[in-house]
Amino acid sequence: MRAIVQKQLGGPEVLELAETADPEPGPGRVRIAVAAAGVHVLDTALRRGDPPFPPPELPYVPGREVAGTVDAAGPDVDPSWIGRSVVAHLGAGGSGGYASLAVAAAESLHPLPDGLTPAAAVTMIGTGRTAQLLLDGAALTDDDVVLVTAAAGGLGTLLVQAARHAGARVVGLAGGPAKTERVAALGAQTVDYRAPGWQDRLRTVAEGATVAFDGVGGEVGRAVLTALRPGGRALVYGFSSGDEDWFTESRALRSDITFPPGLDKRPTGAALRDLETRALAAAADGTLVPEVTTFPLAEAAAAHRALESRATVGKVVLVP
Repeated sequence: MRAIVQKQLGGPEVLELAETADPEPGPGRVRIAVAAAGVHVLDTALRRGDPPFPPPELPYVPGREVAGTVDAAGPDVDPSWIGRSVVAHLGAGGSGGYASLAVAAAESLHPLPDGLTPAAAVTMIGTGRTAQLLLDGAALTDDDVVLVTAAAGGLGTLLVQAARHAGARVVGLAGGPAKTERVAALGAQTVDYRAPGWQDRLRTVAEGATVAFDGVGGEVGRAVLTALRPGGRALVYGFSSGDEDWFTESRALRSDITFPPGLDKRPTGAALRDLETRALAAAADGTLVPEVTTFPLAEAAAAHRALESRATVGKVVLVP
C-alpha cells in the first residue's frame, strides 16, 4: 500500500510517501480502504516531538481519523461489515491513517451516513465530536454572545455554526481577510487579529460577551477571556499559539468567570461514541456543514506546512 512514513522527528519534510506492506486486521479489527484521512494540529506537534505530547515510536504512519470502505475483517468480526462505507477514529494513541489502507477496531466503526462525503465524515468523527463536547459544556442559548478564536478552522467553523443555530450572537476571530470573510459568511461578526487595532475592535463587538471558545491561547486567548463579562463561561480547548501552560494560565487570568468541563474531563467508551454519533448526525441532517481543505495523500508535507502557517480554512483532509 501507499503510506506516509515518518522515520525521524522534524519539519514537514520528514513525511515521506512510501510503499509498505498491506496491514492485516487481527481479532476484533477490520481493514479500511481509505477514502479520506483527517489531519490534526496535534499531528504536527507529534511530528516535531513537541512537549507536552510524547513523541511517537518511529518509524510511524500518522493519522487517527479515516473514512472509506471495509475490505477485510479479522477473526470474530461480523463479515457483513465487508463492503460497507464507514468512518472511524483510530483512538487517542492511534496511528496509521495517512495511508491507502488502515486498520481499525470493529467497535469504533460508524456506518457512513447517507449523503455525507468521506471528507465530511472524517471531520465530524474527530473534530466534530470535540465540538459536541464543548457545546455540551457551554449550554448555549439565544441570550448568549459567543466569542470563537481560530473561527475559520475545522473546529472553529463548527462552533460558529452551532452558536448561530442556537440563536446566539457570534464574534469570530481569524487571521487575514480571506478567513474573516469565510467566518462572516457563516453569520458571525469578525475580528482579524492580524489587522492593526484588532483588540480595540474586539472590545467593541464583544460587548456583553458571555461565552468564549478558545483554542489559541497567547495574546489572542488573553484578549478573548478579558473581553468576557463577569459570570461568563470560558471553554479552553487548545493552545495553537504554542503556550503550553495556557490551560493553567487561563484559569488564573479571571476569577469572576467559570470554566465548564470540557477537554479536561475527556469522555471514554459509550460517552465518547455518543459524541461521535451526534456529530455525524448533525452533519448528515445539515445542522452543521463541515468546512474542508483537501490535499492528495502524497502531499501530506504540504498539508502540514499549510496547517502550521495557518493558510487553511476548515478541517485539513488527505485524499489517498
